[in-house]
Amino acid sequence: MVAFVELDDVAALIRRPVLRTFDLDRTVSDEVVRRLLEAARWTGSARNRQPWRFVTVRDRSTLRRLSGLGAYAQFVADAPVVLVLSSVHNEYADSEFDVGRITQSIVIAAAALGLGSCPATLFPEENVDAARSIVDLPADWRPRHLLALGYPAIIQMTASGVPAVPRGRRELVDLVLEDSPGL
Repeated sequence: MVAFVELDDVAALIRRPVLRTFDLDRTVSDEVVRRLLEAARWTGSARNRQPWRFVTVRDRSTLRRLSGLGAYAQFVADAPVVLVLSSVHNEYADSEFDVGRITQSIVIAAAALGLGSCPATLFPEENVDAARSIVDLPADWRPRHLLALGYPAIIQMTASGVPAVPRGRRELVDLVLEDSPGL
């Protein structure tokens, strides 16, 4: 029997803002990470190839090294745990799309467990190679993304008292490019 979840509950999980500041006094247990990955592994995949692999990183020195491999990845250095998300290097253009799908599954599952998260992209390609070497992945696996996970800390504010990262989303009418009656 299929269990139904209220759409508003799912939307609330999706709407949670990314988290770049973590409560450093709270660890994310191995069991919680296992539950996240167990839930996420059921994410759909083109031709069911499941072209993803994960490396869990907690070592502070390794996190600092990884945080320097993306222009906006500095927050990774202070995360309690980071998943290095890798896809197999192949001729399929949909492998990266599949990695995006599973990343979103982990983000939603993490939110359901009270964790925050924030993805980071590694670039240029030399940085992807460096990350692969740091986490000891085989040559055909490309770690282009990191996903920091942890429990929320106090929200960073600017000097004027507003959140440092803007909140909110564009209106639906601004996102739909074709004439869609009823939207």
